Amino acid sequence: MGRAVKFSLGAILALILALGLVVGGAYWWMLGSLPRLDGTLALAGLGAPVEVLRDRDGIVTIRAESERDAAFALGYAHAQDRLWQMDFMRRTGAGRLSEVAGARTLRLDQFMRTLGLYRTAQANVEHLSPPVRALLDAYAAGVNAVIQDEDATLPIEFQIMRYRPEPWRPADSLIWARLMSLQLSGNWSEELLRARIIRRLGPARAADLWPTYPADGPVTLPDLAGALDGLALERFATLLPWSLAPKFASNSWVLSGAGTSTGAPILANDPHLTLEAPGIWYLARIETPGHTFTGVTAPGLPIPVLGQNGTIAWGFTTTQSDTQDLFMERTRPGEPGLYVTPDGPRPFETREEIIEVRGAEPERWTVRATRHGPVISDAIAGDNPAAPEGTAPGSRPGSKTGSKPGSKTVLALAWPGLRTDDRSVEAVYWMGRARTWDEFRAATRMFHSPQQNIVYADRAGHIGFIAPARVPIRKRGNGQVPVPGWSGDYDWIGEIPFAGLPTAFDPPGGRIVAANNKIVPDDYPYLLTARWADFYRARRIEALLDDVGAGPTYSPDNARVMQQDIVSLAARDLLPYLLRTKPTNDRARAALDILGAWDGSMDRNSPAPLLFYAWVRALNQALLADELGPDFVDFQRPRIDRLVYILSARPAWCDVVGTEPTESCAEIIGAALDIALDDLDARFGGAPGELRWGAAHMARFRHPLLDRVPLLGRAFSYAVEAGGGSYTLNRGGVSFGGRSTEVFEDIHGAGYRAVYDLADPENSRFMIATGQSGNPFSPYYGNLATRWRDGAYFKLGPGGPPPAHRLLLTPAPGPTVQQD
Repeated sequence: MGRAVKFSLGAILALILALGLVVGGAYWWMLGSLPRLDGTLALAGLGAPVEVLRDRDGIVTIRAESERDAAFALGYAHAQDRLWQMDFMRRTGAGRLSEVAGARTLRLDQFMRTLGLYRTAQANVEHLSPPVRALLDAYAAGVNAVIQDEDATLPIEFQIMRYRPEPWRPADSLIWARLMSLQLSGNWSEELLRARIIRRLGPARAADLWPTYPADGPVTLPDLAGALDGLALERFATLLPWSLAPKFASNSWVLSGAGTSTGAPILANDPHLTLEAPGIWYLARIETPGHTFTGVTAPGLPIPVLGQNGTIAWGFTTTQSDTQDLFMERTRPGEPGLYVTPDGPRPFETREEIIEVRGAEPERWTVRATRHGPVISDAIAGDNPAAPEGTAPGSRPGSKTGSKPGSKTVLALAWPGLRTDDRSVEAVYWMGRARTWDEFRAATRMFHSPQQNIVYADRAGHIGFIAPARVPIRKRGNGQVPVPGWSGDYDWIGEIPFAGLPTAFDPPGGRIVAANNKIVPDDYPYLLTARWADFYRARRIEALLDDVGAGPTYSPDNARVMQQDIVSLAARDLLPYLLRTKPTNDRARAALDILGAWDGSMDRNSPAPLLFYAWVRALNQALLADELGPDFVDFQRPRIDRLVYILSARPAWCDVVGTEPTESCAEIIGAALDIALDDLDARFGGAPGELRWGAAHMARFRHPLLDRVPLLGRAFSYAVEAGGGSYTLNRGGVSFGGRSTEVFEDIHGAGYRAVYDLADPENSRFMIATGQSGNPFSPYYGNLATRWRDGAYFKLGPGGPPPAHRLLLTPAPGPTVQQD
């Protein structure tokens, strides 16, 4: 027995040692995927030596003798740090994920192929000017210098998925802009949602769910039905993953020198997007003779996106205008290849698509398009003439997806973002090289999609605003629901002329605020949208500027403090309705006492935000779930203005459908509080006063691939407790779906923050949410998350951290990028 025990212990120790060696060897091998940051490399394609410097946080400075060499070096640095992210991005836009991921991504690939985003990007390349096309070529050469290095170990994602990246092409860079345009142009999904709710509740009750913009809400530029029954509209609700689904929130404001302590403009900008690992932004300083850029770039794109060039600074927020329409197209009875137009039947434009699917047979089907655009219902609805009868593309015979049998209606998407002559990337290039407002504004003529609120400031003391895009003019209708395409009554008859787009230059008030709020007055002659979005953040910005900015006292420090502001005006708006509740027990009384003394500050160490959001979640479900049924999934994220509107003006929603007697709003609010406290007790335990918002509101940066791999997800994701909420300037978009442990997580916020000081542009400050590297083994993977949470910033360039690494790229024999 003793010998057996000894043998067993020895075997276990040997096994542990063997596993340790395997894990250690794998770890050591994967360290080979880390990029070379020091020394000298000779690379074909360069015209002259280029310095690639990295500071102690991995922030890159590129010093080159020409723009094209700088683009080459930026491509090289991007690929060193974010190669898998770049490849994942281009595969997503091209509808080629299934080649490496298998059938699980087939539905998304089908949708992307139906839109034809990559075909659009390829066509866009042909419309670029020679200087910009040359930058894309040079950038691709830099990326390919990394891809073609067969001695290097590929990042872990390629190892797990067992494939090598293909060479980079110019169109791969432009797909980034198409995907961003898709994410920031979400009206098509809103149209379908409204159609579903109108079908369920009727137009009058459906209107309650989209309250109108308040008459006193901030305005950026104050001076200026049955045909769908055959379509499975509910399947559109989950068509896009969260990272690509429409979402809108960003802040920007700019003050002229008359209201600042420096005597020059101060511009603040913090675009809000999905929080994930790695983040979307990559900080860089790019120095070439006669031109320096400092700000953020996007891996995959050689054109700097947001920043300052020593003379001007600029920032973006989303306009949330309506530039998309869904047209219901009617097919000819007995002739499915034809659809009805005002001029008679017309054949669908068609093309065959083939998706290679790892581990399965290739998927083949026909993409159709009408005079309005691609037939997106084909991507999920089973109308596809190339699919077996009764099946949707990508489904197998017998599946229950898609249109009802006999459907004669399809949905076509009209969207300027699919135009082959889109030159938005070129616009950003020339904007970054502008030195005056006139040059900057002229560059925005090429900014075609998505529509953005662009704020501007320059060292000469000027500030400006413009919202450029191709915005349709409709013959009829307001773009809120799908419309008949066969009559021509709702066709687009033109675009808002450039001179008619919202714009301002040196406005009398000396300030411009754009935080996804309404940007034009009611007498603006064109329709931008019938539904403006969140006004709370813009109202908070204006209030803080009124408090701090009276007279020339406003400083860059004030701007940074404002970007960290966590007071929710939305909470203050709703609280009076909640606090009328009569407590039924000591626990409820304690919660009401906490909320009664609360000022709306979403402090991560406070119990009040967690009590508030738990109550709001339960109340939202109590008010809407019974009427909406399965459609409630699209309303589980509460809108505070909707709740205020219902409680103040539409109490009929408080009655629970199918019960007697009629419930009052007071009863529903009180019952929701008890439900919320039960839920919090089950999840966190303790008395209400012992709760902490940060315990639930974690900014968790999940990797899109590694998070799905057992063990690796925990090892390579990271999280920090965060303050803020869905309506605060320091946005911490709150999750209301997913697993119960994920409810209230911080999933959407300022991935980039910048404050530009036009008195001294080198004094501008920056921060990104994650880190420069997408390699989980890198010290620069997630290293900035805590400092981002805590409101830290740093300079890029003179006055910033000294270089910690210096890599010199020198020309090697081979084709050389043409020089300026």
